[in-house]
Amino acid sequence: MDTRGRRPHSPLIDMSKPSPARMYDYYLGGKDNYAVDRAAAEDMRRAIPELFQTARENRHFLGRAVRHLCRAGIRQFIDLGAGLPTQGNVNEIAQQETPGARVVCVDNDPIVQAHGEALLGDDEHTTIVAADIREPAEVLGHPELKRLIDLNEPVGVLFVAVLHFIPDTQDPDGVVASFRDAVAPGSYLTIAHGTTAAGSAAVKKMTDTYDRATESVQLREPERIKEFFGDWEMVEPGAVHLPWWHPEIDPRPEPEPTRWHFGGVARKP
Repeated sequence: MDTRGRRPHSPLIDMSKPSPARMYDYYLGGKDNYAVDRAAAEDMRRAIPELFQTARENRHFLGRAVRHLCRAGIRQFIDLGAGLPTQGNVNEIAQQETPGARVVCVDNDPIVQAHGEALLGDDEHTTIVAADIREPAEVLGHPELKRLIDLNEPVGVLFVAVLHFIPDTQDPDGVVASFRDAVAPGSYLTIAHGTTAAGSAAVKKMTDTYDRATESVQLREPERIKEFFGDWEMVEPGAVHLPWWHPEIDPRPEPEPTRWHFGGVARKP
């Protein structure tokens, strides 16, 4: 559905500020975004020409990770900070690999809730939970999550391009640990996180732009990002810049891969 001036908007949707979910949709070539989102994205792209490429790299990593988890036997997923439904959603990829795979998408953006409910339709194996991932107990106790996810069985927990929206003052380590503790042995944790590797000028431009959005961003060093995996067993090749994580699973090489995002996949012993 095209939001460019033709769709009435919910009163809960703030059109005065850019939204990370809508900006990401624009990065990927989607239509579920507003002028304020496009203006912020284009302003940032002037300083960071590879901006849209980094979003594609992140999306391709998500697809490769979900395929890897399905092939490892995972049949249920919690997608935290899921964002707007677009091509290559977790449920789309998981159900291609494993018919009947169950997916709970969690996001606190009202436009994600509205579009998710419309697009999922009668998909009985996927649901949208309107909740803030910074409140793990609320997410894990939500009736819709309990309906689809059996926490006594292995789960794929996905923090893809969302932890950098949780500043250190809001205890991101505690958030991730709550989900690590809640799932069964044999579960997997997937993380993709923006880094400071692009240089101080580009990082400042990005943080300044998101400071004007509905959520600010805190990029972190790779070594700091590794800490979110705790003592779980890293899947080879470990935590790396995303283009180098199992590109053979779904190879879509960019001309010159970037180092904007860092992450990997780990298994609970």
